[in-house]
Amino acid sequence: MRYTPSGTAVARLGLAVNRKWKDSQTNEMKEEVTFVDVDAWGKQAEAISQYLKKGRPILIEGRLKLDQWEDKNTHQKQSKLKVVLESFTFLDSGATREGGGDFNSGGPSISRPPRPAPAAPPASSGGGAPEGEGMPPEEDDVPF
Repeated sequence: MRYTPSGTAVARLGLAVNRKWKDSQTNEMKEEVTFVDVDAWGKQAEAISQYLKKGRPILIEGRLKLDQWEDKNTHQKQSKLKVVLESFTFLDSGATREGGGDFNSGGPSISRPPRPAPAAPPASSGGGAPEGEGMPPEEDDVPF
């Protein structure tokens, strides 16, 4: 975890997403692992830094953000897709913080009720990381 010059906590973590399935042609079990970079801000970053350890199961909700830059050596355009965390829940019983393991943008230990998926995907506002202490508005949510 690090802090911005204005004092906002930022945690960057790598999330491994495992997928197991049975190949219908060979009847063989297959496994695939996808690594996803996640940025957490504010109190959520502090809670993740304190309680999350390697291998601990976690449910993350957030929005996708595409970072783009030019490589300094090759001058090639580079890009990386990551998740900006909006809420999370520890999936084991190891979370002990004021009665629960839910940490949402509304504050610690407050669970946000599930939202129905929109009929059409919302238009992207193209925003970046939150500035200062504020979190992005609900309209930027990408359900997944």
